[in-house]
Amino acid sequence: MAQITEVASDLFRITTFVEPFNLQFSQFLLRDEEPLLFHTGPRALFPGVKEAVASLIDLQQLRWIGFSHFESDECGTLPEWQTVAPQSMAVCSMVGKLVSVDDCLALRPAKGMTDGEVLQTGKYRFRFLATPHVPHCWEAALLFEETHRTLLCSDLFHQGGDGEPVTQSEVIGRCRKVLTEYQQGPLANYMPYCTLTEPTLKRLAALKPKTLATMHGSVYVGDGAQALHDLAGVFREVFVPPGSPSTISV
Repeated sequence: MAQITEVASDLFRITTFVEPFNLQFSQFLLRDEEPLLFHTGPRALFPGVKEAVASLIDLQQLRWIGFSHFESDECGTLPEWQTVAPQSMAVCSMVGKLVSVDDCLALRPAKGMTDGEVLQTGKYRFRFLATPHVPHCWEAALLFEETHRTLLCSDLFHQGGDGEPVTQSEVIGRCRKVLTEYQQGPLANYMPYCTLTEPTLKRLAALKPKTLATMHGSVYVGDGAQALHDLAGVFREVFVPPGSPSTISV
């Protein structure tokens, strides 16, 4: 079964290390009156992730299935989850709902949200953040849990290896290392650097998150605002070709 770690009150990290990719894949389950799963995981991992979620809640009570963008590890098993959780509804950006999710993935119409809307799961409130092309894809979005100031940040702060579940040490060096390595092979340009990149990271930093819950790698607990400012610097360093002007200074 996948490794389960409570990374904030009622928020559980469910993680599988896939050795051929040297990469962790994490889903996050919020246990509340209306439970929320953020990231579905890819199909190969579904049996193990389902077993882990079932150890924490009654699967039929799962209400919300959220994800950042249209990608297998984000939402690839949405149909399987909606089959075992008959009252569940996908939560995504309005762009995601209109362009992809309702037509070719969800078993039931998704809840399309716009920037700044709030999803209430019971005692917890999630601020919906539309973040086009951050980390990637037009429909990208993130969720910010306002009580404990946890940012469910998808592929931001991507780290390789089988790291510890939670760290208070900096993760920027780990992120820089793997992004630099990816630039040398078929996974180059993993994240686009565009006019929206730095303003979006600056807006996320202004939320002053205390916990950064990333899909790949250790959850970071600490000064999330500074980490996001540092991440903007890494993106400039890795993705902006030498001699090209940076778009906007953070």
